[in-house]
Amino acid sequence: MNTFSESLATAVGLIGSADPALWSIVGRSLAVSAVACLIGCAIGLVLGAWLGVLRFAGRGAVLVVLNTLLALPSVVVGLVVYLLLSRSGPLGFLGWLFSFQAMVLAQVVLVVPVVTALTRQVVEDADRSHGEQLASLGAGPWLRSLILAWDERFALLTVVITAFGRAISEVGAVMIVGGNIDGFTRVMTTAIALETSKGDLPLALGLGLVLLAVVLVLNALLSLLRRWRERSETAPLPWMPA
Repeated sequence: MNTFSESLATAVGLIGSADPALWSIVGRSLAVSAVACLIGCAIGLVLGAWLGVLRFAGRGAVLVVLNTLLALPSVVVGLVVYLLLSRSGPLGFLGWLFSFQAMVLAQVVLVVPVVTALTRQVVEDADRSHGEQLASLGAGPWLRSLILAWDERFALLTVVITAFGRAISEVGAVMIVGGNIDGFTRVMTTAIALETSKGDLPLALGLGLVLLAVVLVLNALLSLLRRWRERSETAPLPWMPA
């Protein structure tokens, strides 16, 4: 296979014939990213909503660090998690290195800053518009953060989808901590890199097509959520007096 058209035809055939090797990698990749996104969003949504409402000394420094973490290279995350999980590391007793759990942990570290920063911005913008009214009704910071987060749930769903896209498209961290072991820790991005280097272009291209399809679905969901949010903006807020 030395031409793009031949590789593409074979790749489509692998996808259409439900090739076990290809779909095993796809399923593992989706599982790792889904679990990491679930954990990362559970942490990031709470932290982001809290930061969006609460004011405290040093908040500006915290936001600077948080925004810096958004640009944190995935290979650096992989290195740090690797050192933590290695036998001589503080979490070495878990025995997670080169495992599903290690890849999830690395992706959680990547996802949490994204979810926290985006959630904080969404909730803070909402707090500027409605925070004083909620405070006048007796809502404290924690209750305000919950109400505003619920009111901005469509925007926060966009944050969740963005986080999943960040996780599933990542390659550096999961390759370092997962080891790219066939049948155990090989996911779409790491398999594409490996198969391309080996010259198995049809499998690499097939995985690439599936990954592109996943990204396309995510962007379609984002578009639908934006339209849903635009339609809901005309509706009165549930906590506002008539």
